[in-house]
Amino acid sequence: MLPTVTIIGRTNVGKSSLLNRLVGKRISIVEDKEGITRDRVSGLLEYENRVLELIDTGGLGFHDQEELAPLVEQQIQIAAEEADLLLFVVDGRRGIHPMDREVAQKIREWKKPYLLVVNKIDDSPMEELADEFFELGLEEPPIAVSAMTGYGKGELLDAILKRIDWSKYPEIPKNEEMKLAIVGRPNSGKSTFINALAQEERVIVSPLPGTTRDAVDVRFELDGQTFIAIDTAGVKRKGKIRDSVEYFSYVRAEKAIHRADVVVFLLDVAANITRADKKLGEIIVEAEKPVVIGVNKWDLAEDRITTTEYADYFSKLMRGLHFAPMVFLSAKEGRNKKEVIQLCLELFEQSKYRVGTGELNRLLEKAYQKRRPPVIKGKRGKILYATQVGISPPTFVLFVNKKDMFPHQYLRYLENFLRNELPFSEIPLRFWLREREPAKMGDFKNS
Repeated sequence: MLPTVTIIGRTNVGKSSLLNRLVGKRISIVEDKEGITRDRVSGLLEYENRVLELIDTGGLGFHDQEELAPLVEQQIQIAAEEADLLLFVVDGRRGIHPMDREVAQKIREWKKPYLLVVNKIDDSPMEELADEFFELGLEEPPIAVSAMTGYGKGELLDAILKRIDWSKYPEIPKNEEMKLAIVGRPNSGKSTFINALAQEERVIVSPLPGTTRDAVDVRFELDGQTFIAIDTAGVKRKGKIRDSVEYFSYVRAEKAIHRADVVVFLLDVAANITRADKKLGEIIVEAEKPVVIGVNKWDLAEDRITTTEYADYFSKLMRGLHFAPMVFLSAKEGRNKKEVIQLCLELFEQSKYRVGTGELNRLLEKAYQKRRPPVIKGKRGKILYATQVGISPPTFVLFVNKKDMFPHQYLRYLENFLRNELPFSEIPLRFWLREREPAKMGDFKNS
């Protein structure tokens, strides 16, 4: 486990910007609009050979039309209770707000270690603005920073390390955990599935589509092994994206897929597969990521349709993912969640498999003799030599006489052939074609 530092404060004081500045990459969506962060969003902070988990929370005192404020405040309460240290962020330019006083009172009640962080202080002449916050009556002196420019970042990081009891966390993790991107259309059960894995209300669960806007990292343990699950915003077709926040969420979901080791693609069995599902499937295929198809809410449908019938329905509409394994689950009941994770582990191992060059060329010769590329303008493509050059996904370079003589359908045939012959039957494969003269590279026998 890692120590956790939780950022709290009223809305629009720059909490998300501070998380992005400290972590060093854009994890939280930042926009000048209240209520952008709803879930607990986290990232790994590495500094001075120490590693901790930094958590961004929604703004206290936030009210919205969707009436999610009580759920947001529940998330903040849970995050505060679990934290090793709180960063209480205020807006140095606007001065003390009545809600700041309420947050200060909560800090006294929680009796947790904290730091008072005065944001939007861009340089040393502005530091005197931070003195006003002594009026909050907190024991800790204010630390002046600017999340936008990075001013005061070093001082804040030093203070964070000093306030954490590192005796409870003696070791820095040597290996990064396997990352799982949990993706699907809005309201397909992603957040419920994450909470079932984490065994706590880590992500806001609501019947309103679109309650998750950030890509939320949740670290969890299962059978003694640690994982990171990335809960993403529900992906809609681009034509239906209403505003910049939804657009950023779409981009964040796409980035989460590329960042993950394995993708869990959740589908609502009660809903038809739509163009948005197909678009999401295309993103996964283009990213060449191992994927588990999770058919969610199966507890509501198992009396009306069989697993075989649904698998056939899926295969007809999502042909690009025909190789992906499928699990029928209920995120609400926690049913088959372990099976999903076990499959993800198996796919992760498949994606790291390396085949010897000799075996690879023997298999490709066998595939070539069984089915050759089509004749194009009186000529036929020839595979001269092949080698594996990468993993995750397994990546192969095929040296050929002419690249344009190998249509996509033939490469798909080779991909399926290798899947059947080698221990990566359920993951995507990548082929690169390079042209070489036969006299330089040799040729398959009898080709």
